[in-house]
Amino acid sequence: EAHHGNPRRILLEMLDGVGAARYDRVSVTGRRFRQFLNLSSISEPEAVEQALAHLNGRGENLEAVVSAGGETFLVYTLGKDGRIATVHTGNKCASGTGEFFLQQVKRLGMGVDEATGLARSESPYRVSGRCSVFCKSDCTHAANKGVPRGRIVAGLCEMMAGKILEILRQVPRRDIMVIGGTARNDVVMDRLRKEITNLRVPDEAPYFEALGAALWALAHETAPYPGPGGLFRSQESSFDVLPPLSDFADHVEF
Repeated sequence: EAHHGNPRRILLEMLDGVGAARYDRVSVTGRRFRQFLNLSSISEPEAVEQALAHLNGRGENLEAVVSAGGETFLVYTLGKDGRIATVHTGNKCASGTGEFFLQQVKRLGMGVDEATGLARSESPYRVSGRCSVFCKSDCTHAANKGVPRGRIVAGLCEMMAGKILEILRQVPRRDIMVIGGTARNDVVMDRLRKEITNLRVPDEAPYFEALGAALWALAHETAPYPGPGGLFRSQESSFDVLPPLSDFADHVEF
């Protein structure tokens, strides 16, 4: 569920919607945000391992898992025991991520289903994947020139697939599982299938890490759900707080 910049509000609404208080065990996963919650939590790699063991046993015949999400693309390479051996990341630019794709499709005045439907039958229009600003400019310029929207979306999908393949350059291009919201983009997945032998997209891909967190909670005692009033921890900022500039106005000549 997209949080649109307000994860606290969305989380509270979702927990209320499922009646979180009636569950014996609750756990969360994620990156920074999980540290602000009074709930038991595990890291994303741990959650991936839990879900992977549930769906794929010891990970036989699987080289790596690609996490293609809204904000980052990661590649977890697996050892012979099916556990994560190393983590590869791409550059930190937002271009090519799922959220960036949604933003550009919205700017073109389309929903995701319409956009990917048009992209399937169009040749890709080349857009930059080096920088989100450049990519956005390429999309805007193409639209202003009258390039068909399907071609622009196909170009975005081509660029996103290229981002994933770039991270996979140190991994054999076979027996790869893709998880995350971008796994629902059939155009991107079809492009990857041309380069990767035995690409696997499980039905659980959009909520893979959440599944892992739930499986972990089943096997461990977790902190009780504190209710909406006690859900968030009261923490001070990790940044140093300086006096206001107005206190030093007498030191400046205007």
